[in-house]
Amino acid sequence: MSDAPERTRAVLAGMGAPESLAGPLVGALGPGAAEELAEDPWRLLALPSITPDQADYCARRALGGAASPDDPRRGRALVGRVLSAAVREGSTAVEERELGRSLRSMRISDPRPSIEAALDDGAVMAFEVFPEDDEDDFTGGEAPEMPDPDRFFAPARIGLAEQDLGEGIARLVGTSEPIMDPTTAAETVEAAAGRLGAEIPAETAAAAVTAVMRGVTVLRHGAASAEALRQVLACLAETAADSGVGLAVACPTAQSAVYVNAVLGDALRAGPAAGGPEPAAEEEDGAAPEAAEEEPSTEEEPSAEEPAPEGGPGDPVAEAAAALAALGEPAPAAAAQNGGVQDGGTQDGPAAAAPAVASAAVPLGRLLEAGVPVPAGIVAVTDAMALDVERAAALVEACEDGTHLVLFADPAEAPSARPGQVVPDLLRSRLAAVAELPAVPSAGPLETLAAAVAGGDLPQVDAPGREVVVVPAGSGAEAAHRAVQLLGDSIPRALGIPAEHVQIVAATRGGDAGTDALNRACKERFNPGPGALRGLDPGDRVLLGGDGPGYSAGDIGYLRAAAEDGGDRPRVELPGGASVPVDPAHLRPGWAVTVAAAHGSRWPAAVAVFGPETRGSRPQVYTALTRATRHLSIVHAAGPDLARAVAERASITRTTRLVDVIRES
Repeated sequence: MSDAPERTRAVLAGMGAPESLAGPLVGALGPGAAEELAEDPWRLLALPSITPDQADYCARRALGGAASPDDPRRGRALVGRVLSAAVREGSTAVEERELGRSLRSMRISDPRPSIEAALDDGAVMAFEVFPEDDEDDFTGGEAPEMPDPDRFFAPARIGLAEQDLGEGIARLVGTSEPIMDPTTAAETVEAAAGRLGAEIPAETAAAAVTAVMRGVTVLRHGAASAEALRQVLACLAETAADSGVGLAVACPTAQSAVYVNAVLGDALRAGPAAGGPEPAAEEEDGAAPEAAEEEPSTEEEPSAEEPAPEGGPGDPVAEAAAALAALGEPAPAAAAQNGGVQDGGTQDGPAAAAPAVASAAVPLGRLLEAGVPVPAGIVAVTDAMALDVERAAALVEACEDGTHLVLFADPAEAPSARPGQVVPDLLRSRLAAVAELPAVPSAGPLETLAAAVAGGDLPQVDAPGREVVVVPAGSGAEAAHRAVQLLGDSIPRALGIPAEHVQIVAATRGGDAGTDALNRACKERFNPGPGALRGLDPGDRVLLGGDGPGYSAGDIGYLRAAAEDGGDRPRVELPGGASVPVDPAHLRPGWAVTVAAAHGSRWPAAVAVFGPETRGSRPQVYTALTRATRHLSIVHAAGPDLARAVAERASITRTTRLVDVIRES
């Protein structure tokens, strides 16, 4: 057993810091934390909970008169603190002048040595951007002088990911060619319409043809465009099957994959007409028995309730995952030709991959785990507004030259929970093709409310089927009580939606109606226990805060017992039935999640909680109110400030470099 915590406690005691910080510091700095702290007391700022004043106090205790506000070690740590704070707010970089202002506010007289110390440490990188000048004057035979570049600073990991993403987008655009000519693409759309047994609107058909013709395409849509998404993906499946390029469809989280597969039905199964009723094994849990006999409707989005457990018959995610695992394997028929040499290969060389059309959408993390590069000529990603620069960079890196990348995005949603605003920046770069998907002609109450919020209004909507219910609350504590009551009793009893298909989404983490308080209340009511595993017990609903084999940050499932083989990692059952071992450090309470954590996911029912502390924006409120597919309860204790935020705070400001990287590439 390592003695790193014990050595770190000794150093902390010498500088007057709580010895309880030893464990977190070893986790943040590694086994050499004690030595790093002894050399540089400001390494305490590696913990977000430590303030600069607290670190300064410990430095004076450790260094005596040698501690100075302009000490390069202090400046280096404060540069990291400023950049980390910006990243937590969603930015990917900080402009030089803004960084200098922040450092001066922390009693650093000259920011330049601090910035240089941070650059020398290697954890921070500098990037130069030359501003565009539309008024360049080349008259007179002389070129104008180059303007001075703007300098941005970023944590190395984030800065490199954004650089890779921009260059990768430019690579896909530059290497792609139309998969088929426009006439053939239009005929393929007609074939998909015949297979679906429905007419595809001209706007939807044009969007599908655009994705076939262009290397990177953003398909913009609103909350009432589920049918258009289904039709476009059916067209892409038909294209992929007809041309032999292959298709993969991915979603940000496990729960979003369940929702998208409920929307798709068998739309990805290119071939003979597939418009008949779905097999019973693929029906959604909790649906009314007569629902399977009703004619399909395009006026309401399907429920995202979970299918059969993974591995069982009819589980689309399991089938798609198996297909993905086999995407790179030689086709059996081709491998049997010519004495085992696949068509296109040689006796001595490797056989070519056999692209296939995915039978269902899968979580993006599982798509990336299936192999790099992804052996599909068309890669479609739904809920793309949830993509951050690191995940998007990994996606683009996994796409081979010439791959067509198709991003479905609702621009009214908030940007990603993690750093970046990938889709808005891609649209601003004007490098990607853009097409609009139509909404259904007669939207329901959920879609009507979403459209109003997107336009800056927060109205009451007529919901005769109780699709939208507003629950007023006079305080944060009352709001929390109402939310827990809705989850455990009111919605399951009145609407027949099981509690496990209802998700609480709160606007804040703190306060009486924030996720911390809500999770404590939910655990006490639904799964009381000793909290042996970081405050959690088997049976708790959990949010996964990091990526690992078989799961991604943002997945929400249920904590189960340890693996039967005696493994020391807990297992979490994800939507769709997959049971995966997870890193205990990734476990978070998941009865209630913030709007940021819910981004990219949907549930049959959602309880949106706006406590008195809410200081929201239009994108945040819109994102919270569009997490439900069948029923939305709005627990409202924010007063008139919520409607004011929707009307006045139309966007969320972030500092990013992606547009400039794409243009330079």
